[in-house]
Amino acid sequence: MPRDNSILSPKVDEGANAHPVDPASAQPDLSRTGAAIESRRARSLNLTVLTVLAVLYTLHFARDFLLPIIFALLLSFLLSPLVRWLARFRIHPPLGAGLVVLVILAGIGYSAFGLSGSVQAWASTAPATLATAQAKLAKIIRPIQRASKTAEQVADAAGAATSTNSGRKPAEVIVQGPSLTSRIFGTTQRAVASILEVLVLLYFLLASGDLFLQKLIKVLPNVRDKRKAVQIARETESSISTYLLTAAATNIAEGAVVAGVMYLWGMPSPALWGALVAVLEFIPYLGALAIVVLLGIAALTTFDNVGHALLVPASFLLVNLIQSNVVSPLLLGKRLALNPVALFIGLAFWFWIWGIAGAFIAVPLLATFKIFCDHIESLASVGEFLGQRDEHERRATVRAAQTV
Repeated sequence: MPRDNSILSPKVDEGANAHPVDPASAQPDLSRTGAAIESRRARSLNLTVLTVLAVLYTLHFARDFLLPIIFALLLSFLLSPLVRWLARFRIHPPLGAGLVVLVILAGIGYSAFGLSGSVQAWASTAPATLATAQAKLAKIIRPIQRASKTAEQVADAAGAATSTNSGRKPAEVIVQGPSLTSRIFGTTQRAVASILEVLVLLYFLLASGDLFLQKLIKVLPNVRDKRKAVQIARETESSISTYLLTAAATNIAEGAVVAGVMYLWGMPSPALWGALVAVLEFIPYLGALAIVVLLGIAALTTFDNVGHALLVPASFLLVNLIQSNVVSPLLLGKRLALNPVALFIGLAFWFWIWGIAGAFIAVPLLATFKIFCDHIESLASVGEFLGQRDEHERRATVRAAQTV
């Protein structure tokens, strides 16, 4: 067989000595290696890795089943105090839960009806809006477009050379996806079905009250576990309810301020922008980024002056900075003080697992997990990592570093 002298072929010395350079060096003990592989610690590590992979796959595969349940549970944490408050006026939980769900349905219907005109107008002008914004940004992105065009020309030239050398024209494959109408109506049907599922499950959770907690307490074997379960449930409900209520009030107030600012700037449909801000601000970091991009595109199509148009997203950023650095910390305090690094990683994780819906519920899920870890001794270190560092801890760390 002829020897391959290509530069990609590895150079192998066929006369090399396979024995160790130092005869006194330790020889590998295959029996110890096998014992280490079969040890209890190795089996536990393998089982842990397989369990984590199975949980990740299950979370991703069962997202359509799990998401409505998670949303219903979080809403039950928010609305359970209201149902208990109605019970003081001799309104039984099933009736109070029905009233709460009817109010939610009325609010959703009123909001959808009030914003339907603005959404329809925006959807009808979306292609022209994007084209106008792209034309105004052409001067800024022109170098990028030139580089992309050059790359496409090089790729086309390479493809033409390949087809010329082979003597045949490459086959053209056309992938036809679902139509825009089917996508819109399919997504709408799934969204309506998910909302109805959440509301039905929410009603049963609110109407049942503390039924599941009572069943859990009855099943647990000793008194210590019973007390711990009640403490975790009450603290989780109090923290999540306070967070959701405060965040909703803060986001609605911010949306109202942004709607007023958009009205003063002369932006079309200021109420729609306020509603978008109130909804997307539940997503940390990504929500504000999406609003800035959308406001920038809409402002470029509304105003002729680019500098004037860029002031619109800049004004939103100013309002957002005030809300996130002054108002929210003042209202929430340290009730759900999460580590920013852990918060960002958790947001990225749930967005990767469940998409936009996962990003909406990332903060409540992380807060619930932190409360659970704080009450379990074996997971206390995880809860400590998720929380923020207070000033006493910062001073202690600085003093320790200075003494060293």
